[in-house]
Amino acid sequence: MSATGLPLQTSGGFVADWLSQFLPANYAVPLGAAIIFVVVAFLVWVLGKATVVPLADRVFERRGLEAHARRPLRRIVGVVVAFVAIAFAFALAGYGNILTSLATIAAAATLAIGFAMQDVIANFVAGVFIYTDKPFKIGDWIEWDGNSGIVEDISFRVSRVRTFDNELLTVPNSALTDGVIKNPVAKDKLRVQFLFGVGYDDDIDKATEIIVEEAEKRDDILDDPGVSVRLTELGDSYVGLKSRFWIQDPSRADFVKTRGEYVQSVKERFDEEGINIPYPTRTLEGAVTVNGEAVDAEHFE
Repeated sequence: MSATGLPLQTSGGFVADWLSQFLPANYAVPLGAAIIFVVVAFLVWVLGKATVVPLADRVFERRGLEAHARRPLRRIVGVVVAFVAIAFAFALAGYGNILTSLATIAAAATLAIGFAMQDVIANFVAGVFIYTDKPFKIGDWIEWDGNSGIVEDISFRVSRVRTFDNELLTVPNSALTDGVIKNPVAKDKLRVQFLFGVGYDDDIDKATEIIVEEAEKRDDILDDPGVSVRLTELGDSYVGLKSRFWIQDPSRADFVKTRGEYVQSVKERFDEEGINIPYPTRTLEGAVTVNGEAVDAEHFE
């Protein structure tokens, strides 16, 4: 009952009852409801930030999520806490009809936004999969659809990759989850292969020995597993010997440097030992006319 003896509306509750001692009911009721809404929303939000957010942080850490992944997830948890605080405050303030209307509007808006933002939502979901599945992380060298580079940033909508030509690619996350991604540095070791071609008249055993020796000389090539060499091709002008070796803690720079220096050292040893690295030759048969005279065609390389 109000100070005037008139019944109060349920909105505003005990605060409206107290305010009705000093204000008319038509002012006390909405003011009391507003005060309850603000106080309840603030208290629930503070309580949620103090309990739910730290709890979510511990869950993320136990799942092994890195800092760049925990940050946006923490923001989402904060938004959910704020939404719950507002909804709870609406209910306690007696804004039942308003809350129902807001829910209806929100549902319609969500449906409309969903149709308009299908690509954005698809990229968002793909970003969640990247955070949970962890096919790559910041600093990894990845390859996909003919592109390659170092991952510089991962967000919920896009990932940013720096190519080896220093170009920055902004890649929708769905493009990185719909196809095959190659991550050569995901493990602590990487196997590298290179095909050496030697002449048919050269000593294959000697060439194999040189390839193995040059690999064993290098500290950046692992002894276990050791290098292996297999005859894999019989080309038109060469015999193909494929060398397979492993490097520790690979990165793009280490991979390119190690392979390049190793191949150079093998080439130099081949030159010292007189082992030929052939290149394709073509034989032309017939005759050509020079100043009205027929001249037999020679072999041209």
